[in-house]
Amino acid sequence: MFVHNRLGLLESVETLLNHEQRLHQVTNNLANADTPGYKKETVTFDEMLYQATSTRQRVGKALRINTVHEQGVMQKTDAPLDLAIAGDGFFKVQTPAGVRYTRAGNFQRNQEGLLVTANGYPVLGEGGPITISGNRVEVARDGSLSVDGVRSARLSVVKAPPQALKKEGENLFRLEEGAAEEAAGNFQLIQGHLEKSNANTVTEMTEMIDLFRAYESQQKMIRAVDDLDDLAVRRVGALAG
Repeated sequence: MFVHNRLGLLESVETLLNHEQRLHQVTNNLANADTPGYKKETVTFDEMLYQATSTRQRVGKALRINTVHEQGVMQKTDAPLDLAIAGDGFFKVQTPAGVRYTRAGNFQRNQEGLLVTANGYPVLGEGGPITISGNRVEVARDGSLSVDGVRSARLSVVKAPPQALKKEGENLFRLEEGAAEEAAGNFQLIQGHLEKSNANTVTEMTEMIDLFRAYESQQKMIRAVDDLDDLAVRRVGALAG
């Protein structure tokens, strides 16, 4: 009885911990429902067989966090430095930690004339950071950037295997060691537009309700196992008396 009850408690606690991680992903998706270029995350649950002791194996719970890279809706802003990627690819950004990748195209020009992200990181072109020294900025579908009618740079749009891109905060991705980027081909840049987040508020709220119910069920399971332990202790005590 004791061994079976203990396993029941372990299973329930592992499930609660995984639900806690799932809640973190859902709330993060909700918080970024209006963040340009944000890619939502989902959680899948797995079971794995591992060695509990030198003589016994048991099944444990595991989870995998997945980033959904499907494209968000295009929103018209008419701002000349707002750029959206229609199709494959990511913008390249220079950060203190190295090159990072993003789908968020809400760019601006800083005091030095550099094209930067909302967080101030330089956006990279094929020749490095892009300097804008003029007034009228035009961006062609292939990424060519012209200032006052003179072509000055071309934005670097690249792609990489989705499983090799890991989220790093600030709406940025890093490339796993050993993976390589390549120039994107199947894309168009749309000036004066932003790609919206692909997280849907209604869907995420529904997920949160389902999560609450699942969490509640596991709490009931823990109480039931605890009641069985209490009953076993009382019966043992009665027999001993």
